[in-house]
Amino acid sequence: MALKLNPTPLPSLQVSRYYIPAHNLIPNTSIQNKQLLHYHEVFPPSTLTASAIESHLTEVGVVEPQWRYTMYSTTHFHSTTHEVLCISQGKAKLCFGGEDNPGKVEKEVVRGDVLILPAGVGHRLLQDFTGRFEMVGSYPKGYNWDMCYGKTDEEAKVKNIGTLPWFERDPSMVTQAPCSKFNDRGTMRYMTAEVQFVFVLEV
Repeated sequence: MALKLNPTPLPSLQVSRYYIPAHNLIPNTSIQNKQLLHYHEVFPPSTLTASAIESHLTEVGVVEPQWRYTMYSTTHFHSTTHEVLCISQGKAKLCFGGEDNPGKVEKEVVRGDVLILPAGVGHRLLQDFTGRFEMVGSYPKGYNWDMCYGKTDEEAKVKNIGTLPWFERDPSMVTQAPCSKFNDRGTMRYMTAEVQFVFVLEV
């Protein structure tokens, strides 16, 4: 039986957020204007396993775990679904947005981190620091991933991205629920007594 995971409390959680401009035929965040989210050390690495992550995400019930693997070393994106990547082993450097994109984002990720990738965001592995980098890949219920590479015959697929619904609540958290308060930019934020959480929801 997998160990029960306890996510980092919201007041202590560090989250990085990025808008990435379109580049060539890779749309990145330009279609839905949803940010790439990097949650740092969501899960304590001392008790973390891929099985525990899968059990946790299943309990939350927003996404379904579909695979365990590293990240491909070729830039690709998905047009049929948003993606949640939980780092279950190792440490790696990743590139988001396309290697030649002046607005690209290069990030180091470690065991326990969570990445939320909007559909259309190009991503690839740059360097596996440990030789055993592994993620649990998960997708909203009822959705399956495809593979796109920024080619001209993918234009119809790219148009589909604009029709995809965003997450109704945070896919990695169990106990926190969204408040019914919106800021002046039309986004909803998770609230606690001490911190305003950054997971942006569709109005």
